[in-house]
Amino acid sequence: MSEIRRTDAVLLLVALVWGSSYLSAQTATAALPVLLVLFARYALSALTCLGVIASRKRGARRWTRAELRAGVPLGVTQAAVLLVETYGVTHTSAANAGLIISLTIVLTPLLDRSGHRGALPVSFFAATGVCVLAVGLLMSGNGFHTPRLGDLLMLGAALIRAGHVALVGRFTTGRAIRPLHLTTVQTLVGTALFLPATAHDLPTLAHAAPATWAQLIYLALFCSVFAFLAQTWAVQRTSASRASLLLGTEPVWAVAVGIALGGEHLTALTGLGAALMVAGTYWGQAVERAHRSAPQRRRPSPHTSPHPLDKESECPKAHTTPTTT
Repeated sequence: MSEIRRTDAVLLLVALVWGSSYLSAQTATAALPVLLVLFARYALSALTCLGVIASRKRGARRWTRAELRAGVPLGVTQAAVLLVETYGVTHTSAANAGLIISLTIVLTPLLDRSGHRGALPVSFFAATGVCVLAVGLLMSGNGFHTPRLGDLLMLGAALIRAGHVALVGRFTTGRAIRPLHLTTVQTLVGTALFLPATAHDLPTLAHAAPATWAQLIYLALFCSVFAFLAQTWAVQRTSASRASLLLGTEPVWAVAVGIALGGEHLTALTGLGAALMVAGTYWGQAVERAHRSAPQRRRPSPHTSPHPLDKESECPKAHTTPTTT
């Protein structure tokens, strides 16, 4: 598997995990307060990351200044994303939450200034337009009509997540930052932010049912530790815009999880929206990859004439017929 395809596969797996997170978060917040769920998610994630780091050699345990400088602000923005997302899930359906958050794929390229040369081509935004149309069809297929408080919160979460993804690319691309150490800083920041507001509810957490703990562990180990590590690792090897497109398949997985585990029904509009989402995502991915990898052309100065040896490039090339084997 090539490096590009491996990175894409990791991002798609993150999208699948995040697509399933809305149903898990909705289930957990039905039994515990939102802030307590977020504290438990961050605390379990931080303990896991610290345990992994402690198992390594002594020299690999230390954080660099670059990792701390990037991890603190990214921890704040990530906590903001999860805070608004989780409150949004409690006031809308898990399917709507997964669908609305996918608007991140439209917002991220507007904020992303790294990973590509100049402005993205119009075809990229045409691809994101297809994704927006897909979101509309998916919403219609699930009975979305009048925006509710949860839907508006998810729109805010999409904007914050777009800024977070762009910042991940800006703070980590081209720098010697280890994803595990960066993720650990983010989880510690999130734990510190939510601890003061949940300290009086810790006895409630200790008496939570095993099913609730199972949801919390899944949210912490898979939707947080794995997803944060994988996202940082992948964004370091691609651009934030392309990562956002692949993560844009998240609503498809959210619908699939809703059908398989939540008892939802697949309508014709939902199926069409899912197909358009996948098509738009891969179209935009191909456009962004070609734009990022294209060699930068030097424009001749208006005051200089072309070199005599360059005139050959101005002549039409002979037509050749491709051969087949």
